[in-house]
Amino acid sequence: MAFAELLERAGGVGLFQALQVFTLLLPSLLVPSQLLMENFSAAVPSHRCWVPLLDNSTAQASVPGALGPKDLLTVSIPPGPNHEPHQCRRFRQPQWQLLDPNATATNWSEAATEPCMDGWVYDRSTFTSTIVSEWDLVCDYQGLKPLGQSIYMAGVLLGSLSWGLLSDRFGRKPALSWCCLQVALANTSTIFSSNFLIYCGLRFLSAFGVAGIIMTPVTLMAEWTTTRRRAVTITMLGCSYSLGQLTLGALAFTLRDWRALQLAVSMPFFAIFLISWWLPESARWLIIVGKPEQALQELKKVARINGHKEATKSLTVEVLMTSMEEEEGGASMKARRSVLDLFLLPTLRWRSCSMFLVSFSQMISYYGLVLDLQNLGSDIFLLQVLFGAVDLLGRATTTFLFSFLGHRTTLASFQAMAGLSILANILVPQDLQTLRLVFAVLGKGCFGISLTSISVYKPELYPTALRMTADGLLQSAGRLGAVTGPLIRMTRPAVPLLAPVSYGVIPIASSLILLLFLPETKGLPLPDTIQDLESQKSAAAKGKHREVAITESTWF
Repeated sequence: MAFAELLERAGGVGLFQALQVFTLLLPSLLVPSQLLMENFSAAVPSHRCWVPLLDNSTAQASVPGALGPKDLLTVSIPPGPNHEPHQCRRFRQPQWQLLDPNATATNWSEAATEPCMDGWVYDRSTFTSTIVSEWDLVCDYQGLKPLGQSIYMAGVLLGSLSWGLLSDRFGRKPALSWCCLQVALANTSTIFSSNFLIYCGLRFLSAFGVAGIIMTPVTLMAEWTTTRRRAVTITMLGCSYSLGQLTLGALAFTLRDWRALQLAVSMPFFAIFLISWWLPESARWLIIVGKPEQALQELKKVARINGHKEATKSLTVEVLMTSMEEEEGGASMKARRSVLDLFLLPTLRWRSCSMFLVSFSQMISYYGLVLDLQNLGSDIFLLQVLFGAVDLLGRATTTFLFSFLGHRTTLASFQAMAGLSILANILVPQDLQTLRLVFAVLGKGCFGISLTSISVYKPELYPTALRMTADGLLQSAGRLGAVTGPLIRMTRPAVPLLAPVSYGVIPIASSLILLLFLPETKGLPLPDTIQDLESQKSAAAKGKHREVAITESTWF
């Protein structure tokens, strides 16, 4: 924890941290647009089969009498399960007998119908174009939409694991800059996709970069911030995700064509790529990997920005090395930078296994909820804004909750409450849409708090040399959940209750794991080495022993 002393010499928290937070908020503001955009770009508009009597002017001219569109629809399209025109079948031949006022459902048979042989006609009153209407992802092909979402989340999963390892080897800043460029190029290229396969491939590449943008800002903030301000700055980062959700709702309401929306949320990443190069590399990481000269340059740069010019003279390589020699085990930590160490080292094993399950359960439920807006109501623009607003409110209160509950308990409590909200919605009838919306919004707010909590909590569990590797592993676990969530939703026609029960029970179970197997980290410095973790563990054990002794003395 000697780095905390070096950071204080460089000005502690000052102008540099403010500029850093502002810069890192920019990509974070756009991340929700990447993750949740398919609520709009892949929205399923109302549709029916293409039929000559309705959609071919030559065929319409041969219709006897003055029949309106409603009558032509009646004789061309059979009624569906909800008594609306069927979305996936049409009559082989016009059923003129259905125009008889006394006609009933027995006047036609299933044998008189056929699938949509000539394509579909889409309602374009809400969206002028979506990928669903572009490539006909309906009826027999409706499973391709959640499959595409799972492919995207698979890209985030692999990207999380890869960028965690690459960031711990090559640095946090290069990873962030490259990811911004990759997202800008891949996402912009999707508007030129000629088919769904190419679209999914480009989205996969974009997702790979998005993973790095999710991970690196949190780590950079944590490693350049003092213990007192760490929770506040990461909470601000979480609030930027909420603002990004609000922004997405406004953009989607304005831009009803999926290509225009895609372009609007992709182009800013080119500018962010250029802006990100001013950011200094993590000096904490540079010291741990054995680059003290470069770390000293970054510390002096921060001191100048913070207005501590005298620190640029007092900070020398000798001072830096003397300070870091106090961290016993730092040299041995330098040699151990394998993802396997997260499971081989006893101090990290339980933390990694427990957090793997927690991250998986959190994301499987979160994306099961937020990627299914059309199932919650008809006005998905309003729903997106509501979700963003309640998410912002929840995340903004997280720091306040930390002061009373601590980091671990806040995370566990609100993850369990999110699961309970989803389970409660199972009991609400479909016609009570307002009440269903209330529970969904409550669950979203609880997820907002738990996501902010886990962003603060994760860096405090791991030493600097393995922090990004661990974050990559845990992000991969979360994205595995995000991949699984849409796939579970595909079972809805066969097993309607499987998805909501899974989304509700799993986060509740993981909250128990948090409370049973993981430590509280409130007020503890960010650990740099395994020795720091052992010291924290010993201090916590002594504290518990002291509490027991005090309790016994009150009884005897």
